[in-house]
Amino acid sequence: MSENPAAEATKRRRVVLVTGLSGAGRASILHVLEDLGYEAVDNAPLPMIEELVTRGERPAAVGVDTRSRGFNPATLLQTLERLKLNPALRPELVFAWAEDSVLIRRYTETRRRHPLAPRGRVIDGIIAETMLVAPLRETADLLVDTSDLAPFALRARIEARYGGTEADLEGLTVSLISFAYPKGLPRDADLVFDARFLRNPHYDPILRPGTGLDPAVAAFVEADEAFEPFLDKVTDLLTLLLPRFVEEGKKYLGVAVGCTGGRHRSVHVVESLVARLAQRGPAGGPPWRVTVTHR
Repeated sequence: MSENPAAEATKRRRVVLVTGLSGAGRASILHVLEDLGYEAVDNAPLPMIEELVTRGERPAAVGVDTRSRGFNPATLLQTLERLKLNPALRPELVFAWAEDSVLIRRYTETRRRHPLAPRGRVIDGIIAETMLVAPLRETADLLVDTSDLAPFALRARIEARYGGTEADLEGLTVSLISFAYPKGLPRDADLVFDARFLRNPHYDPILRPGTGLDPAVAAFVEADEAFEPFLDKVTDLLTLLLPRFVEEGKKYLGVAVGCTGGRHRSVHVVESLVARLAQRGPAGGPPWRVTVTHR
């Protein structure tokens, strides 16, 4: 038995099975993985997946959905379990999804038919597919909600999880998101912090056109006497929680900070947290791996 299981794990070749709801971005995720150097195959027949990934030499990404020949969630999960028994491989299952209203809009814009309702309503196909692939969603190592995720943000999330060296792929990715409360909470947020109690630069006509990325706006937000204690307490909480999430095997954590307009206070708080997390990595390890989305 190896004295360093983590080091042994990084030597195994990555295999990413990408599935999800039709129209939710599975193909986009596959394209990002291909750009990262993965050998990508889309809609491979299920009986061929195991042979495809075991014979290759590069990291592999395989797209699978209801259009794949012989598609069956139980069969795919059995294939995944067999791949996990292969000591040379490190398989993961990625599941892409989006809200029903978003999927309907995408199908309407592209004028495409849903694969499970070629002659019926799109919503009927979405409902049928959601029920069919539910076991895959429950088992997935990574859930990606693309409902209001811009293409660049989706790319950043996949690159943060699967890009870089094998050693970089270990551990937890922290996604920091700023948002506006009137537009709703980010659906993939695990932790949400409210920055609306801070004084609002919106009411200063000079600062209003700017964002939390501008030095003048940042200085205004930081001048609030509550800003520094708030940032300290949030940082302390994350410092306490993140190592425990790692112990539980969690690979992705969404941390959202909201304000009224999602433009000034929440943006600066997120940027300040990025700087804090870059200084406070796991004990004895590198800084936390962080991605940023200003919604």
